[in-house]
Amino acid sequence: MKAYERLLSYVKILTPSDEKSNTSPSSKCQFNLAEQLVKELLSLGVKDACVDEHCYVYGHIPASSGNSCSKKLGFIAHMDTVSDFCDHEITPVITENYNGQELPLGKSGKTLSPEMFPHLTSLKGKTLITSDGTTILGADDKAGIAEIMTMIEHLTKENIPHGPISIAFTPDEEIGMGPAHFDLEKFNADYAYTLDGDTEGEIQYENFNACKAVAEFSGVNVHPGSAKNTMVNASLVAMEFNSMLPSGDIPQNTENYEGFFHLCSMTGDVAHARLDYIIRDHDADAFLYRKKTMQHISSLLNEKWGEGTVTLTITDQYKNMKEIISSCPELIEYATEACRICGVEPIITPIRGGTDGAQLSFMGLPCPNLGTGGHAYHGPYEHITAEGMDDVVRICLKLVELFTMPM
Repeated sequence: MKAYERLLSYVKILTPSDEKSNTSPSSKCQFNLAEQLVKELLSLGVKDACVDEHCYVYGHIPASSGNSCSKKLGFIAHMDTVSDFCDHEITPVITENYNGQELPLGKSGKTLSPEMFPHLTSLKGKTLITSDGTTILGADDKAGIAEIMTMIEHLTKENIPHGPISIAFTPDEEIGMGPAHFDLEKFNADYAYTLDGDTEGEIQYENFNACKAVAEFSGVNVHPGSAKNTMVNASLVAMEFNSMLPSGDIPQNTENYEGFFHLCSMTGDVAHARLDYIIRDHDADAFLYRKKTMQHISSLLNEKWGEGTVTLTITDQYKNMKEIISSCPELIEYATEACRICGVEPIITPIRGGTDGAQLSFMGLPCPNLGTGGHAYHGPYEHITAEGMDDVVRICLKLVELFTMPM
């Protein structure tokens, strides 16, 4: 079976994670896909395939004859999708021999356009897969799952020599909880790759250092007619707080290795206000400076408006996995070589976000990220090509081959 055919099946199973949930997994619907994947793994000869109580799917393929001493290599993808644009059934649409031009997305009124996505012209002649424009497609990250499954099918049916292979499909990656209950001992790999990137050939081992910051503002609410020298308007203090941050350091002004402050939401009235931010930077020192900048602003406003007016809570989320991957550069060298052998140009680029692999790397499992061939994730313009998915399968098979060689 082709990887894209598996994708078409998987995306019809809705698996949005729920960031407001306190359970693990955050949504029970993820078990629907997990259970199907276990059945499929078993049918492919992965005899120990199983799903645990937290919705983690695990499986192992023993080394082929003569390769038991090879390094244990893992492949990981996540089952959940974002909850945005995911409130009804997903209808994938296949456009064969795509002409590289504007493509209406069903009857949604939306159009996939090279003006918005210039890379579309390079997909001319390929088999393009989209949604009908009313939902996400779900290629993030069901394409990664489909590619891993297809790789397994090739390994088992074609008797391709390989070392020990570990497989895992995780829940709740989209809400940052993918590794929360990941069982490293059960997974049992020396190294792994997540398949959760964009363009085929993408190789990523640098991600943001990340934290969230919640600034809460306590005001003094009195009658506005007698407010002089008494009222402290919490909403206005919140606006003052935001105005003191570097105005250019916001997502829409940054790219590549440039970090940012991102105001995600705000609520407030005279008595109380709240600003929710995320802070991102690839550089550890710059990241620390960003956190200190917020702390300094909080101190200044408390001096101005009274102690306790501003309460800032900063919670670290994940760190840049380059710190770990730098000690095992062969992971990037092998991925680069695999791409070139397969005729795919390697694209080494920083992640402007995070993956399960970032947290897993700091848990003791070095885990760079590979592209799946998808584009425009997290929205109704999401798309992928069947040919790009085939390329990723070939790259993974070549990685397996390279890992059977002495390191």
